[in-house]
Amino acid sequence: MPPFVTVAAYAPPGVGMLGAGIVAEVFDARGPGLPGFDFALCTDRPGEVRTDTGLPLVAAHGLDRLATADLVIALPWTGFRTPPGPAVLDALAAAHARGALVAGHCVGAFALAAAGLLDGRRATTHWRFAALLAERHPAVTVDADALYIDEGQIVTGAGAAAGFDLCLHLLRREYGAATANTIARDLVLPSHRDGGQAQYLATPVPEDCEDQRLAAVLAWAREHLAEPLPVAELARRALMSRRSFARRFAAATGTTPHAWLTGLRVSRAEELLETTNLPVDEVARLVGFGSASVLRAQFVRRRGVPPRSYRRTFTHAPRT
Repeated sequence: MPPFVTVAAYAPPGVGMLGAGIVAEVFDARGPGLPGFDFALCTDRPGEVRTDTGLPLVAAHGLDRLATADLVIALPWTGFRTPPGPAVLDALAAAHARGALVAGHCVGAFALAAAGLLDGRRATTHWRFAALLAERHPAVTVDADALYIDEGQIVTGAGAAAGFDLCLHLLRREYGAATANTIARDLVLPSHRDGGQAQYLATPVPEDCEDQRLAAVLAWAREHLAEPLPVAELARRALMSRRSFARRFAAATGTTPHAWLTGLRVSRAEELLETTNLPVDEVARLVGFGSASVLRAQFVRRRGVPPRSYRRTFTHAPRT
């Protein structure tokens, strides 16, 4: 399926203002080299839609827009405990049946589940309502921890601001890392958070000198990816013991130093594969994987394709 161009976000009565704002902000991005998306907010009947804040939004399109969109996003809404009407469920099912990419942001996953689109699949939603989704729809394998879950033609994401992670993942998947990172930079967002990263941190991290040292070390590591970067070295630079560093790192990022570095290296490799003609061996060296075979193994594991296939699909480098 070619990259999506037309995007329709379904906004039921009581739609989350934050969710609607996130998808509108991402898919209304403009600039040199960026895709020009045809974005539409739609609802059961065109007109004013009351949001969860009580403020109105104007949805200029009805459900007919779901019948033609390349990407259909079910937005979260306050009344998610009651399934949408048959016309909405039929429209979501029909979009999936004709090959559209269908996504559910936050409790928008409840609409996809009610339409039968999540049966036999893994899915996520806001962690607070994951147990309810699993109880209501036992045929769905619900992961309460994931930021987003990609099941091919169906993608679900966690709550609130994780909608940005969902949208950026869809852009990265279909248009490549350079496009997603450009939009992320414009929105002042992290360029990539892996879908397996925890939705929330169990223990908030206090703002103290240790956290400032940790932030400085993470920034330094980003600039030195070609180096080995063992945990002992990172801990030394943070003026912490290795054990204390690992504990503080997990509290601040929700993952381990090794997993964080690997994800960062894969993301940087994506950009180099897209925007340069460097040999894969050199890309591997520059991002710290050391050899093309290690890069290939990590790339296939995390992106599902080998580096050369990714480059053929997403390259923006000038041909020489």
